[in-house]
Amino acid sequence: MADSTAAAAAPHRQHDTREAVLFGGVYGAVLASSMVAALTQYGHSSAASRRYDALWLLVTACASALAHGYAHYIAERAPHHRWDVLRTLVDEWPLVTAVLPTVFLLAGAGWGWWPPNGVEYPVFALNIAILFALGLVTARWSARSWPAAVLIGLVDSVLGVVVVVANAVIK
Repeated sequence: MADSTAAAAAPHRQHDTREAVLFGGVYGAVLASSMVAALTQYGHSSAASRRYDALWLLVTACASALAHGYAHYIAERAPHHRWDVLRTLVDEWPLVTAVLPTVFLLAGAGWGWWPPNGVEYPVFALNIAILFALGLVTARWSARSWPAAVLIGLVDSVLGVVVVVANAVIK
């Protein structure tokens, strides 16, 4: 009986903001690069295609954030309060935010701000830089030295490239 009362009083598990930002940043950067690689592989390089790609990437990021938030909600299996599911979904904002630079680059190519053909290269460079920065920041938060943090950032960005290439090859 005491266990059920303690469970009923259990508060909503708020995910650590740092963890959420890092997870969302990595997931979003890899998702954005993978989608651009897949879409480019099939010849999407006109301005209209790039506008469509930008919108599709944003929709996919929102759907991924919803799926991940929903999975957290279900996996925790704690007693829930009325708005806990919305709070859990809102906690996934970093994933959507992480794809916005890529959405901007694709949309800009679609609006004629820069050539739509070849925009995937700046997208990949940007997302690799994001992965490097996240690796560097997390290493520094873990009290690693600067040389070790730079090495960790480099390894993280290389791993991101491997994941993106694997996704492109599989699709």
